[in-house]
Amino acid sequence: MNFLVTGGAGFIGSHVCERLLQDGHLVWALDDLNGFYDPAVKMQNLRALESSGQPFHFQRGELNDRAGLESLFERVAFDQVIHLAARAGVRPSLEDPVLYQRVNVEGTVELLETARAHGVKKFTIASSSSVYGIAAKLPFAEADPTFHPISPYAASKLACEALGHVYHHVYGMDVVMLRLFTVYGPRQRPDLAIHKFARLITSGKPIPVFGAGTSARDYTYVSDTVDGILACTRKEFGFEIINLGDSEPITLNALIDLLEKALGQTAIIDRRPDQPGDVPITYADITRARNLLGYSPRVKIADGIARFVAWFRENQRGAAN
Repeated sequence: MNFLVTGGAGFIGSHVCERLLQDGHLVWALDDLNGFYDPAVKMQNLRALESSGQPFHFQRGELNDRAGLESLFERVAFDQVIHLAARAGVRPSLEDPVLYQRVNVEGTVELLETARAHGVKKFTIASSSSVYGIAAKLPFAEADPTFHPISPYAASKLACEALGHVYHHVYGMDVVMLRLFTVYGPRQRPDLAIHKFARLITSGKPIPVFGAGTSARDYTYVSDTVDGILACTRKEFGFEIINLGDSEPITLNALIDLLEKALGQTAIIDRRPDQPGDVPITYADITRARNLLGYSPRVKIADGIARFVAWFRENQRGAAN
C-alpha cells in the first residue's frame, strides 16, 4: 500500500516509516523540518530511511500549505494517512498558543480536506494523553470526560479528535485517534525528559526537576507505540479513540534513579517550582487497545531505559567522530 506519514522525519514518525518499509509498503514522509529542535536530528533520521534501499520518499512541506498538499496528493494515490505531525509539548504551547492552533488544528483540517478530496478513506491520527487534563479517575479511560484541558497543546489535540469524528460522521472516513502517552526510546526528541536528562547527566550539568519529583508518567517504549499504530492500519474501525500507553506509570524521581544506574553517573538536581500546564500523573487504561488491536506492551521501563542509553552512547560516539 501507499502510506503518507506526516511528521515522518521525527522521532515516532521515523520509526513508523521504518516499520512500514520493513512490511513491504511504499512510504512517503511529509515534514517541514522546523526549528523546534535541531533539524539536523531529523535529517539524520531521513538519511537512515533513504539509505535502506526500500521505497521511501521524502517531501518537505507544511500542513498549512494547501497547494503543496494538493500537489502531493495529485502525484500519489495514497491508501492511508498516518498523521503524526504537530507542534508538540505542553510548556512551549504556553508561549505560543496561536502557533499550536494554526499547525495542529488548522493543519489537520487542511490534511483531512485534501485527503477527502482525493478519495483517501483511512486515517490514523496521533492525539495525546494531555487531553485528560487533571483527571479525577485513574487509570485514564477513553470514555472519561475530557472537557477541561489545561494547556493550549492539549486543547489543540482535543480539537483534532473532534475533527476526526466530523470527517467520519459526514464523509465516511475511517478514523482512529490514538491518545499517545509519553513515548521514549532511540531517536527520542532531544527536548524530552529522558534524552535531555541523559545529556545533562553525562555532561555533569544539573537537571531541572519541577516540583518534588513525585509527578508520574506512563512512559511507553517506542516499539510498543509503533506496534499499536500499525495495528490500526490493518482493520476498519469507523471512528475510534484508543489509548496507547504502558499502563505502569513511574515517578520522576524513580525515572532519574533508573537513568543514573544505566549511565553509571549521579544526577545533579536543580529543584524548580511546579510548571503551569503540567499534570500530576498520566496513566493509561489500555483495555480497549488490547481488545481492538491485540496491543500488549512488551518493553518494561528498566529495559527500555537501558536500550535508550545504549543508543544514546552510540549516538554520542558517532557525533564525536
